[in-house]
Order: sequence, then C-alpha cells, then structure tokens
Amino acid sequence: MKQKLVPLYPEEERGLLSFGKRSRPGETLIQSFLFFCAAISIFTTLGIIVVLGTESLSFFKEVTLWEFFTTTAWQPTIGQFGILPLLSSTLVTSFLAMLVALPLGLGVAIYLAEYASERMRETLKPILEVLAGVPTIVYGYFALTVVTPFLRGLFGSETVEVYNTLSAGLVMGILILPLISSMCEDALSSVPRSLREAAYAMGATKLETSIKIIVPAAFSGIAAAFILGLSRAVGETMIVALAAGAGPNFTLNPFKAAETMTGHIVRISGGDLSYDSIDYRSLFAIAMVLFLVTLILNVLSRRIVKKYREVYE
Repeated sequence: MKQKLVPLYPEEERGLLSFGKRSRPGETLIQSFLFFCAAISIFTTLGIIVVLGTESLSFFKEVTLWEFFTTTAWQPTIGQFGILPLLSSTLVTSFLAMLVALPLGLGVAIYLAEYASERMRETLKPILEVLAGVPTIVYGYFALTVVTPFLRGLFGSETVEVYNTLSAGLVMGILILPLISSMCEDALSSVPRSLREAAYAMGATKLETSIKIIVPAAFSGIAAAFILGLSRAVGETMIVALAAGAGPNFTLNPFKAAETMTGHIVRISGGDLSYDSIDYRSLFAIAMVLFLVTLILNVLSRRIVKKYREVYE
C-alpha cells in the first residue's frame, strides 16, 4: 500500500507557507531608534564643525595663519594672536601626564591581566573606576593644594612657582591612568591563551612571557590606548585652569606658570567679552586647533590599530 506523506506544516498544502522576510514591527521600531541616535551624533558633530569653522574663518580674515602659528605672544588687548605659548604649554602638560600614565597604566594592565587573581582583579578594577569618576575640578584642587606644595618643598619655593605645569601634568597623568590601564588590560586579555602556553613550554618565565610575548602581540591595542590617553590629556580643562597658570607664557620649563589652550578658553569666556569681537572669535580659533589635534590623534589611533592588529584563530 502506498503511504501518503503528511506535510510538516499544514499551511504547505494550501500554499500559505512562505520563507520570505516576515514583518516585525518591534524590530523595525528599534532599528529606527538606533538610526536616529546615530544620526543625532553625526549631525551634532557636523554642527560643531560648522560653528567652529564659521567663527574661525571670520577670525583669520583679520589675523593671518602665519602670524597665528609662528608668533610667540598672545595678547589680544594689543592685537597679538600667536598661539605658540598656549600650544606649547598644552603639549608640555600632556607630555608630563603621559610620562606618569604610560608606565603606570601599562604596569597595572600587565598585573591585572597576567598576575592578579580573580579576587584581586575584582577589587582593583572598581578602585580604578572610582578614579575615573572623580570630578576633574577635584583633581585641580588636589594639584594646587597638595602636589604643588610638595614640589615646592622638594625643589625649593624659588624654583617652583605657585602655579606650574609640572603639578598639573602629574595630576593629569593620574586622571587618565584608569583609561589607559583599562584599555591596555583589555588588549592584553584578548591575546590567546595558546601563546602563553607555548612560551611556558619553551621554558620562558611569567615575566618573559608577559614582556616579550603578550605585550608585542597586543601592541595595536596598547598603542591605541596611549594615543587616546594623549587626546584626553590635550583636552583636559579644569586641572590646568586651576593649577597650571592664568597667563600665556612661552616656556618649556615645567616649574613655571603657563596657560594652556583649554585653560585660556575657560578664563576668557568667563569675562566680559563683547559678542562678535576679535577676542571672542579668537576662542573659536583656539577651539578649532584643539579639535584638529584630537581628530588627528584619533585618526592616527585607528590607523595604528588597523596596521598592527593581529587576528588569531
């Protein structure tokens, strides 16, 4: 007797079964909301670029690019707009911050990824996150009331001024330490366990494995963390506004007071500036320089990750 096959789906007999895309209103709504969020962030960035560009172009109609980037005096009251004093102090404080954050951050990351037990890792990581959550103005007062007196007692009050870029840079290094250590720890933890086991099988110690195998394998992530930390240091405001100084000073001496680009924007924008004056537009020119510096650093970070990234199976 011939057996009749029973269809798996009753709808198949009636031709109603379809394997095409089904309508899901909930997923469509979520997708639209996510697209809206992305569009808002993009249009916000474009709006910032338009505002900075418009005001900066108005400024550079009165001040040439050559004068802006080559002269060493920033005195708007007498028409001198050389950004080098502000730029140099920004780079000095950022360099000092990286001198603190890079070795400490990488050391913390290596310890957490290679040496710390699970219990110790669960204890230390929240502490680092607490450092990241402290308001920057608190760091500024810490630099002014604790670090600066310590430096003046160590090197002499005649050498170290009350406001100086060294104390601001050191505290900025503490500020960006959680960012660098967290990103470096993620990069080190992503290295496959097989590389560690292969190194141990060859007779390498834990320290040799960490320094010579794991760190080079995670180079792209570590380099990206360093560059993003530098970008964070360049854009820091309240620490340098309180501890570095309140006047442009073209000097590379970290014991001297000097005003950074962000500190100058904070100080001047809080004063009595007339709208549409050249002093007012100069703030947008400084902000455009800051924007370009951070943009270059972020693009460089992405290129390094793309070039040196290693993919393991």
